[in-house]
Amino acid sequence: MSSKTSIEWTEQTWNPAVGCSKISPGCANCYAEVMARRLQGMRVKGYEKGFRLTLLPERLQEPMIRKRPTVYFVNSMSDLFHEEIPDDYLVRVLEVIRQAPQHIFQILTKRAERMAEFFRMRQPPRNAWLGVTVENSAHGLPRLDALRRISAYVRFISAEPLLENLAEIDLTGMHWVIVGGESGPKARRMNPEWVVNIKRMCDEQRTAFFFKQWGGWSVDGKKGSKKHNGRLLDGRTWDAAPQAYTLG
Repeated sequence: MSSKTSIEWTEQTWNPAVGCSKISPGCANCYAEVMARRLQGMRVKGYEKGFRLTLLPERLQEPMIRKRPTVYFVNSMSDLFHEEIPDDYLVRVLEVIRQAPQHIFQILTKRAERMAEFFRMRQPPRNAWLGVTVENSAHGLPRLDALRRISAYVRFISAEPLLENLAEIDLTGMHWVIVGGESGPKARRMNPEWVVNIKRMCDEQRTAFFFKQWGGWSVDGKKGSKKHNGRLLDGRTWDAAPQAYTLG
């Protein structure tokens, strides 16, 4: 079901599929896996299989019912381009997006090659923003090349959890960069210098920069202290969005 979310860069989540599997270091402490098992224990409909990939076609029409323009994060509890989601189901999801032009749909994946292949002979809907996770250089940066092959209206990067310094990145064709640290008891620390470096590159290459959170570690290297965690970078919040749309 679609629901309100505390994720700062979106408004609602829509999960026509749930469940996933790990493919890169960014998946190690997956928040969705923990949440799915919790929901399974609570016997919430849709999570009977825990975190195993599950298609939920009964949820497909949910955005069609909502008339107020809304920003949706698609498959916050999965990966829309997971290898077990068939192409014909992806076509159904994209058709819903086309039929709900009042909404923005943000689709984020770690399976960038499959997304690029899916859209090789298809045009993404104008209201579908396509993004990839870039948690490190080895796994994340190749996803940018795949994303650039898609003629999306908005392309974005989620550098969360940011696990290392990304050095120099070519942001050509990228409209938005979101940066965040990892949350949870096993959170890996994000060095403030890594964030500042990405902010510099966004400024130089004129890409919108959004700082989501420090996560489980504070800016001064303290773990688990909510007093020191938050969204401030250099004493302020950074909430830029692509020029095509302004959140809020």
